[in-house]
Amino acid sequence: MQLGAYFALIEASSLLKHAVEQQLQDAGGLSYVQFQLLATLGDAPGGSRRMTDLADGVVYSRSGLTYQAQMLEKRGLVVRTPSLEDERSVTVTLTDEGRAVLGGVLPGHVAVVDDLLLAPLSREDVETLADILGRARDHMRRTPPRSAAPRRRKAAAGSGEG
Repeated sequence: MQLGAYFALIEASSLLKHAVEQQLQDAGGLSYVQFQLLATLGDAPGGSRRMTDLADGVVYSRSGLTYQAQMLEKRGLVVRTPSLEDERSVTVTLTDEGRAVLGGVLPGHVAVVDDLLLAPLSREDVETLADILGRARDHMRRTPPRSAAPRRRKAAAGSGEG
C-alpha cells in the first residue's frame, strides 16, 4: 500500500512535470526551474529575492540556480545586483519583460495542471490532496535545505572551528 502510493506519486509527478516543461518551453522558452524563479519573483514584494532564499524556495542548488538566473538575465527577464542587506549576497529582480513572459506562459501552465492533475479530482479531492501534500512538504522542510546548511570552512590551526 505505502509503496504503491509512493510509486503513484512519483509517476504522476513525472508525467505532469514532463507536460508542464513542454508547455513552458513552447510558450516561453523556459525551463521548469526558470519558470519557478520567475513565478517566485512575481509573487515577492518588489519582485525581488536573495539568491539563497530563491534556492531554498525552489529546492535547487546554489550553483544550478546561479546558472539559471544568468540565463534569465541574458534574456533580460531578471537583473542581478549585490544585496543591500548583505554584501556577500545577490538579489534577483524580475524585469518588466520577465513579468510579460511570466504572464504569457501562466495561462497555459494553469491549463496543463488543470487538465492533467485536477480534472479527474473532485473539489474535496483537491482540498485533501493539498492538505496531504502540504503536510508532507512541511515535514520534509523541517530539515534545512542544503543551501541553508553552514558551509564547511577549513579550520584555522588550533581554533577549534570546523
